[in-house]
Amino acid sequence: MASEGRKGDIFQDQEVVMENGEVYRNPTELKMSQIVLPCHANHRGELSVGQLLKWMDSTACLSAERHAGCSCVTASVDDIHFEHTIGVGKVVTIIAKVNRAFTSSMEVGILVTCEDLYTNKHWKVCQAFATFVARRTEAGKVQLKQVVPVTQLEQMEYSLAAERRRMRLIHAEIITDLLSSSTAQLGTQSRDNNRCPSMQPGIIAIMLYVGLMSLFFSHQESVRSIRTLCQLIVHGWRAWSWCCHLMPTTSRLCNAHPTLRTIDMFHFRGPSHIGDRLVLKAIVNNSFKHSMEVGVCAEAYQGDEPQRHINSAFMTFEVLDSERRPQTLPRIRPEPVDGERRHQEAIARKKIRLDRKYIISCKQHEVPLSVPWDQSNQMYLSYNNVSALKLMEAKSNWILSSEKNKVRLYTLEENQMLCFKVEMNVSVPAEQTFQLLSDLRRRKEWDLHYEECEVITHADDDDTLYRIATPSVCKGGKGQDFILLASRRRPCDNSDPYLIALRSVTLPTHPPTPDHCRGEVLCAGFTIWEESTSVTKITYYNQATPGVLPYISTDIVGLSSTYYNTFFACSCFLENNKDNMASVSSPDPSSSTSSP
Repeated sequence: MASEGRKGDIFQDQEVVMENGEVYRNPTELKMSQIVLPCHANHRGELSVGQLLKWMDSTACLSAERHAGCSCVTASVDDIHFEHTIGVGKVVTIIAKVNRAFTSSMEVGILVTCEDLYTNKHWKVCQAFATFVARRTEAGKVQLKQVVPVTQLEQMEYSLAAERRRMRLIHAEIITDLLSSSTAQLGTQSRDNNRCPSMQPGIIAIMLYVGLMSLFFSHQESVRSIRTLCQLIVHGWRAWSWCCHLMPTTSRLCNAHPTLRTIDMFHFRGPSHIGDRLVLKAIVNNSFKHSMEVGVCAEAYQGDEPQRHINSAFMTFEVLDSERRPQTLPRIRPEPVDGERRHQEAIARKKIRLDRKYIISCKQHEVPLSVPWDQSNQMYLSYNNVSALKLMEAKSNWILSSEKNKVRLYTLEENQMLCFKVEMNVSVPAEQTFQLLSDLRRRKEWDLHYEECEVITHADDDDTLYRIATPSVCKGGKGQDFILLASRRRPCDNSDPYLIALRSVTLPTHPPTPDHCRGEVLCAGFTIWEESTSVTKITYYNQATPGVLPYISTDIVGLSSTYYNTFFACSCFLENNKDNMASVSSPDPSSSTSSP
């Protein structure tokens, strides 16, 4: 419990005083505080994660139901990383609110903090994003009302929710592709691991009867049980709280009591109903130096019917010593065929977890400018790329530096970093503008800073890797080149812009060359808003890294108007090509010059 005074970022403006003097509070926000009693704790006097998940589920579901006006069920939960454990006597506070509603689903943001009443210290325990679906009513399928963001923070989370939704939809596909393409490499690692002393893991299973007695644990659960009985369904998080009873499968491996650190993103395949029998199985898939992955499977059945697969999840555990430091764990010896498969898949998932933590968990100014790109971290790099641009767009303290013929240059100094944006309107439909600006190979037609641009590879339909070369800023000096990941996004609905996000990555196939200095872009890109059917507002953003700053420094201090000339040329380029449908086609995948 060393961390102090850190509140979650997503709920910092719970109460905001509006211009009319009224205090605004998000109408979907729900807050629950609970003191941790011995009945909530494990043998070490720490709050059971299963109990915490039940509290989180209750709070988030009530927030979703407050917005939907009907009963809701959990569809999926993003990765949850537990930063700290919670001892008996501490106060847990859970805040949940709906970030964004789609057609019949909504994202609920959840923040868990802890308070020591005697020292008045607060710290963040975990943050989660869950997707809830409104259940069909007698009138038919529910059409959710839209969330109207009011504060800057709500606008940011509203915007990011669309990108998180996209990541959830492709999550399973990305993992499947990674596992299928990495079998040989993972098999080698697995054989190397088997040279170490090892032990055979075993499966531990429990069976629960879903009835009245299994649901009434506390007053909070009684409220939830009434709702559960009315819906004739057991909500997904409840099943995973029961999974914590399978802890002996990890204790068997390490002869100690482990601590749950991470639950990977998972989707609920189906509900369990009152009267079902639940079969929960757990097995250690692989152990690493200081952690182990446990796979948990939940199935349900009634009578003689076949078992229904409700869900599978993967949990990461650590074993801590008396000073809270991770201990070294023994290796495991996987069973042939199926055990070997789980062993290899665990290695791949660990790499994904490390990439995720490396890319997403850090603050933006702490992330290295260029992160190595490969198939396993593509999803998180793309998410980080788009999210960084949306975060820059959401900032409200931009200062107008100069304006010429309706091309406006703004600056923003924050965290010892200079950002700038250029804004203008063009008489070109937003879709054509988006298509024309998406292909970076055409940018040299209007931007003198682009000497060369080649497609390296197409990661997917929305993400492309480019190599770009720029001229020297001083006579006789070397030019710069950049390896950029370009992520483009169409609007999720009318409240979103088109996006083209750019950031630097590194590729083994494209190291720095003697002819150019390797430059880096932390965050850049375009937002494209449809003002009307024929008028579009374009905003270009850039965090001025050392590689970019020399190109715009004289504009910012008012000594030149290079960026005005550049974006005036951009406007002419768009106008000249707005009726040329061939010019708005997507880049041809066959033009890819190499594949990393």
